[in-house]
Amino acid sequence: MVEYFEIGLISNTHGLKGEIKVRPYTESMKRFEELNKIYILKGNDKDEYEIENVRYQKDVVLLKLKGVDIIEDAEKLKNHIISIPRESGKKLSDDEFFIADLIGCEVYENELVGTVTDVFTAGGSDVYVIKREKQKDLLLPAIASIIKKIDVSQRRIDVEIPRGLLE
Repeated sequence: MVEYFEIGLISNTHGLKGEIKVRPYTESMKRFEELNKIYILKGNDKDEYEIENVRYQKDVVLLKLKGVDIIEDAEKLKNHIISIPRESGKKLSDDEFFIADLIGCEVYENELVGTVTDVFTAGGSDVYVIKREKQKDLLLPAIASIIKKIDVSQRRIDVEIPRGLLE
């Protein structure tokens, strides 16, 4: 399973005192208020930063990080990914899963259908993108009548695909 979750991209600086603009990957921008520290990915390295302040501006999160006090320091962080350790992630109910854990799962309906390569939301429910061998990708709604069992520890999803969806 994934050890760190990517939660946003540092898109720019804000002001002269070291604030950064973050494009969040999370469902709720307010999630940043619950965090004390984050990790910024720089190549293969993860640098730890303590969050001093969280504000919002339209669809971006404005973060002030401890030790990043001038615009020049903030500019060095642009275009880097922000991540958090799995244990800092949102607590999920039994029927919820992190997208990062679903990516790469094999999908079966008696036999292998394909592998989950992406998940997106459409019309109020998630849709799993299933890459199939020598066929077009299958878009599978993540609803109870189709998704029968998910076992992320075994990297397996069992499904019942309605007639007509495979054509």
